[in-house]
Amino acid sequence: MRRIAVMDDFLTSEHKERIGETAARLGFLVDYFPRAEEVLPVLDDYEIFFGHHAEEVTRRGRNLKWFACSYAGIDPYLSDGAWANPNCLFTNAAGAYGVAISEHVIMVLLMLLRQMPEVQRRMRRRDWRRVEHIRSVHGLRLTILGTGDVGTHVARLARSMGAFVTGVRRDVGKPADPAFDRICAIRQLEELLPDTDALVLCLPETLETEGILNRARIELLPDDGVVVNVGRGSAVDQEALVDALRGGRLGGAALDVATPEPLPPEHPLWQTPRLILTPHCAGDMALAYTCDRVVDMFLENLERYAAGAPLRYTPNRRRGY
Repeated sequence: MRRIAVMDDFLTSEHKERIGETAARLGFLVDYFPRAEEVLPVLDDYEIFFGHHAEEVTRRGRNLKWFACSYAGIDPYLSDGAWANPNCLFTNAAGAYGVAISEHVIMVLLMLLRQMPEVQRRMRRRDWRRVEHIRSVHGLRLTILGTGDVGTHVARLARSMGAFVTGVRRDVGKPADPAFDRICAIRQLEELLPDTDALVLCLPETLETEGILNRARIELLPDDGVVVNVGRGSAVDQEALVDALRGGRLGGAALDVATPEPLPPEHPLWQTPRLILTPHCAGDMALAYTCDRVVDMFLENLERYAAGAPLRYTPNRRRGY
């Protein structure tokens, strides 16, 4: 019988039941593994793998016909030699994480605007003085780099709270979600930054996005501007960001991603003022909605795979997302 290997570290019993029933109806047998490396000794028995952290699976999977990545990011699978079978179909879960990550963005954005890092510092010192210069999302000039699923969800939430939202992307000719008040091209970024109260980066890791927020662009932001990065750590010049925060040049920053990950204990980001650090957990699999959506996407494609139809949610390997 045709076999599917599934990672079950994020699945509930209900998810497994749905996957098992659908697979059986379509003529597949499903085996579950807690980690990707545990399938390696028997990998040649499977034509489909559904999971993540699977670089060795694609590198060794000679008989693998479809890798359904349960994460959105695909950068680990773009290097030379990443695929034992270059004809293996590849899908990801881009579109499943917008709700979780956008809520994280709004959380840290409010924390920065309301100076929660300083409030918490004072509370730890038992200092009851209130902070000054509290700001609101209402009326905020928000610029979002990346207008895909995550950026669009951020725009919807922020605009519902009264922000003026500018989206920045490569292709300005495509229709934009109405949550964006305007769409601008990347080449216009230098013009936008001086009038940006908050900059949110929702970018994949590509050659074009690496270092996109460099020292010169950080210096264009207003003195009280804030930066939030939930894309990839490589998009930000971290040394320049540390210098700006330590020098009082920015109102604050929040990084859910960094370079390297995990951050070593001696890294300067740990001791940077007005910085909120989180361990790449904005999306993750902690939110039930995310897991439900990832399973929905896989099962939708399993139906299509069994019918010989083109799969959905296929990333563009050349572009890197």
